[in-house]
Amino acid sequence: MALQDRTAASLREQLRAALATYEPGRTDRREATPAAALLLLYERDDGIHLLFQERSHLVEHHKGEISFPGGARDEGDGSAAFTALRETHEEVGVAPEDVDLLGEIDEIWTRSDFRLRPFVGWLREWPYTFEFAPEEVASLLEVPLAHLTDPANLVDDVREIDGRRVVLPSYRWGEHLIWGATARVLTNFLDVCRTLDD
Repeated sequence: MALQDRTAASLREQLRAALATYEPGRTDRREATPAAALLLLYERDDGIHLLFQERSHLVEHHKGEISFPGGARDEGDGSAAFTALRETHEEVGVAPEDVDLLGEIDEIWTRSDFRLRPFVGWLREWPYTFEFAPEEVASLLEVPLAHLTDPANLVDDVREIDGRRVVLPSYRWGEHLIWGATARVLTNFLDVCRTLDD
């Protein structure tokens, strides 16, 4: 059964079960700055959506790029999951208690030298008033999961990295291109979704 054909409750519980047994990969870049991000899913009238943000040009890293809410771990953060929820609250106004945390996917290393641990969560209620921090976030993108799983929206993004020409999987949403670390995290998440039992 296609992801978009499942009920929200069914998809949420199947993801919870899949992530409970999933063993997230770890990067060997132990010296990189620890960070975390949240892939936030929620059901709207027109289906299940995933929240992205367009970063402002005032932030230090990844200016103007599309990302998931997240950031570096603070000294007082009790866990990586706490970091993901705290950063999501600070950046897009979603309170931690409003997120049903489902699990974690593969840690990645980013070109800005972060060791990023991505978590998957489900917004407990909809509609919800997102209140993003304009110094960090220029706009929010609410992208239907059905759009992201449509092969027509998966595009090759050609970049030169360290003097080499590299072709990376990326995702098109309107005028925006979801690429780089965000696209790698998204691809990992969609791969997990494809393992769900029918």
